[in-house]
Amino acid sequence: MSRIRTTQLDLLPDDIIDLGIGQPSPGLLPLEIMQQAAAHRLRRDPELLAYGYEQGDGHFRRVLAGFLSGAYGAAVDDGRLFTTAGASQGLDLVCTLFSQPGDTVLVEDPSYFLALRIFADHRLKVVGVPIDENGLIIPALEKQLKKTKAAFIYTIPTFHNPGGCVLPADRRQQLVGISREYDLPVVADEVYHLLNYSADLPLPLACHADEAPIISLGSFSKILAPGLRLGWIQTGPRQMQRLTGCGLLDSGGGLNPFTSNLVASAIEMGHQRQQLTKLKTTYAARLRILSGALEEHLGSRLEFHEPGGGFFIWAALAKNCDTTALLPSAGSARVGFLPGARCSASGRLNNWMRLSFAYYDEPALELACRRLAKALQHIS
Repeated sequence: MSRIRTTQLDLLPDDIIDLGIGQPSPGLLPLEIMQQAAAHRLRRDPELLAYGYEQGDGHFRRVLAGFLSGAYGAAVDDGRLFTTAGASQGLDLVCTLFSQPGDTVLVEDPSYFLALRIFADHRLKVVGVPIDENGLIIPALEKQLKKTKAAFIYTIPTFHNPGGCVLPADRRQQLVGISREYDLPVVADEVYHLLNYSADLPLPLACHADEAPIISLGSFSKILAPGLRLGWIQTGPRQMQRLTGCGLLDSGGGLNPFTSNLVASAIEMGHQRQQLTKLKTTYAARLRILSGALEEHLGSRLEFHEPGGGFFIWAALAKNCDTTALLPSAGSARVGFLPGARCSASGRLNNWMRLSFAYYDEPALELACRRLAKALQHIS
């Protein structure tokens, strides 16, 4: 009888340490928290099993607004929040409502490789804009806008995936100004904003949603559990009207009312704050180990900057090295990674790789670096 598969984790081979995996390890999934939250909510609220309000359950959005206000250090209005079934579903909905097949989307190069898949599903033309160690290069964006009519800009401003960089406050203000000047939506994927380990952060772009057409994506996948498929959009009234007035919600009601009520309880009971603290402590330790092991075992062969948060180290080999071509040697050494070309809208960045420290514990991360060093022995 074939094995019944229930999660993506069922596909992972037992003998390979795959640093391409960008999700929490099973031991970090909050089963007990969700059991307590379910018991808390199901005792008192049968209406959560009904069709949901289009913008999302009002109680959940009020609780979420309070949580985000404390986390951001800036007030968040629950009227500016829209419930999604995760950030990916939110991005897909944005593509449906704010673009048409054949439109152009401006993205950072590199960018989140699975966002590129979503844009391809919507038959959007993707044009890359370069980044540096501080994120999106604003003059390059302005130059591109002079010759390209875009449906929206997609950016990952905080702990960029895969780049790990943080867009500084002055560039954020410039980006907000561009969005306002061109009346051009900026879709800000801010799912890593709360996972800061050593960095003091500027305000998320979400906090500028009343100044310009900013559409900020958030997710509990990174701060509670990915299987919840629960996230949010924070945006201004004009974009909110477009979201809540769509046919999908007219037919099916608000997204994820049941799970959002359970998560509201997790927040109210203090569990979300405790889980976030646990995740930040764990990931910070794993980041230190991976960074140190890369330095020890690969030395000058691999260049990278240690990020201040998020899930990923973005690392470069010599320019003549192709990380996609390295995958067979890595597989023989029982280690994996995400090749840089998969993150590139231009199909470049062939000598880069994305390495995640979220899934594996410290001993496995150290072993992965030794295996990666072995794989690199086979290239010049």
